[in-house]
Amino acid sequence: MEKAHVLSAVIGGFMAAGVYAGDPEFKKECAMGLAMKKHIPTECSVMWKSENGKTYCFGDQTAKEEFLKDKEGNLSKAEVFWSQPEAH
Repeated sequence: MEKAHVLSAVIGGFMAAGVYAGDPEFKKECAMGLAMKKHIPTECSVMWKSENGKTYCFGDQTAKEEFLKDKEGNLSKAEVFWSQPEAH
């Protein structure tokens, strides 16, 4: 019985801390913002997991919906901007 309580506490702690299966891409910056060449830090409360298992964060639901209208194109733009040394 005690093991179940410890396990519940550990799982609850991970959930409260917002731990993901993997670290979000772009250090939790809004993927749509990066596609528009803007740095917008997020808490990653709005996210999307791609088909390849990567997690992307968004500033709000509207940004996520806009991103998903052209996910391949927007992801490509975000990655190009993110890869520029002066972008960090």
